[in-house]
Amino acid sequence: MKQQIDYRLILMAVGGLIFNLLFWNETIGCNFAVFSVLVMIVTFTDRDIPYHNNKLITAIGHLAIAFYLIYDNSTLAIVTWFITMLIYLGNAHFELLKSTETALILGILQAISGPYGIIKKLQHTKLGKVNIRPVIRPVKYILLPFVMGTIFCFLYSIANPIFAKYINTIANSIRDLFTSIFSFFFIDISIEKLLFILFGCTVTAGIIVGIKSKSLTEIELGNEDQLKRKRRDLKRPSFGYEFRTLLAGGLIKRKMALKTENIIGVISFAALNLLLLLLNGIDVATLWLNKTIETNKNFSAELHDGTYTLIFSIVIAMLIIIFFFSGNLNFYRKNKWIKLLAYIWMAQNIFLVASVFHRDYDYIFNHGLTYKRIGVLVFATLSLIGLVTVYLKVAKHKTAFYLYRVNSKIWYVLLILLSFVNWDVLIVSYNINQLDKIGVDVDHLMGFSDKTLPLLAQNRTELEQHVMQTAKHEIIDKHAVVPEPNTTLATKKISNAELEALLLKKAKDGFNQRLDHRISWFLERKENVPWLSFSYLEWEAVQSLKSKL
Repeated sequence: MKQQIDYRLILMAVGGLIFNLLFWNETIGCNFAVFSVLVMIVTFTDRDIPYHNNKLITAIGHLAIAFYLIYDNSTLAIVTWFITMLIYLGNAHFELLKSTETALILGILQAISGPYGIIKKLQHTKLGKVNIRPVIRPVKYILLPFVMGTIFCFLYSIANPIFAKYINTIANSIRDLFTSIFSFFFIDISIEKLLFILFGCTVTAGIIVGIKSKSLTEIELGNEDQLKRKRRDLKRPSFGYEFRTLLAGGLIKRKMALKTENIIGVISFAALNLLLLLLNGIDVATLWLNKTIETNKNFSAELHDGTYTLIFSIVIAMLIIIFFFSGNLNFYRKNKWIKLLAYIWMAQNIFLVASVFHRDYDYIFNHGLTYKRIGVLVFATLSLIGLVTVYLKVAKHKTAFYLYRVNSKIWYVLLILLSFVNWDVLIVSYNINQLDKIGVDVDHLMGFSDKTLPLLAQNRTELEQHVMQTAKHEIIDKHAVVPEPNTTLATKKISNAELEALLLKKAKDGFNQRLDHRISWFLERKENVPWLSFSYLEWEAVQSLKSKL
């Protein structure tokens, strides 16, 4: 009899072997781009995975970041690679999706469904007269309890050291047993490598075998961008109606419910505008009109402690506007005042975001660039974009789903664009160029990726001087020598000078030793890098450092 084997099972096995070839003992570089191209070939040639515009667009976005990894394998680019891959998988298998965030959720479900996909295909496989289904059927009863038990063993091990000791002993015994059995039958391959290949098979299964659930897709299909006026069904009230009832009590159930909502909204936005006007007025007086920069000003307290709270308040502001303008109040004839007050409140929130930008600029101007300060700029930008889309929602009678769909696409595009910036080199380069103007933490500069090593080596002299200057200030503040009784002033001066010279030399030597150690370790690791792990900026850094040796 002809063997009945699903071709996808063969594809999963081949995928596991290719996965092992690309990633086993390799670092991130060309291998990610090759893997992405193979995923595109498989998903675009598979007749069960339909072709549509969203699939093509997200494929282009993912391939762009995949090939960029060959140039710069930064942490942000790697994270973006995974996110764009998941979004692509969600869009590829669910052609009717409208939003990027839902595609990401479905992409995650698709990726982790690999074991289920393998079991599903094996159940329908026959080898001659032998049916594999009876052998595979018990696995589904064991797999989920095993995964759940493993997770809780891990959690309980963290909570209780004694429990962890017993679990480690049992786990090590089981591992040694399986290793011994496996080594007896297979001498040339390790059990770790076999598990890695099996993991590659499950990843391949998650890519090519679509999950059946279409519930999220159906929910999205039931939502539209344009808001429509609907007659309220008091027998089957919506969630938004129930929430308004909770806040306004019986008033909202009267015949003049829209008038009541309008009055409540006008009072609410008027009060919130006055409150925000006071806050913005303080910012105008103390931030925008205050031209003098205080040398002892605590920029960190003003920025980090307050900015995230302000951005969170802006998000709440958006939700309040959505709350009032998510129903028939948009079509009420006498809603001009509530709309005007809402627009003024949005404008004030935009000014609040501008104040955040101003504080962040002052912090960067006085203390240099860091990832947190760049993060503040990104969060503030997203808040600004969110406020603009909320304005469009109110002005054009759009739904909350419109905000969800549009903002998710904007975040997706912004994430890809930000990933094309070499942030490590940008931050280190900017801070080194501003060494004579700002207080730079050299230890912080030393913590960036290896791609910044040529910059650090090139500016070694300037960094040495800065380290010694910082150490000198610390000596004055913390290490001043108190003269012993019966010592002269001249003796005190000599001892302080000797101590200062010793500490300055120690700081300088410590910096040079750390930098030399990092350079030698980096060059040693990148001595014979396979082409699969190639990254251009790392290769360029190696060549630059070797030329200076």
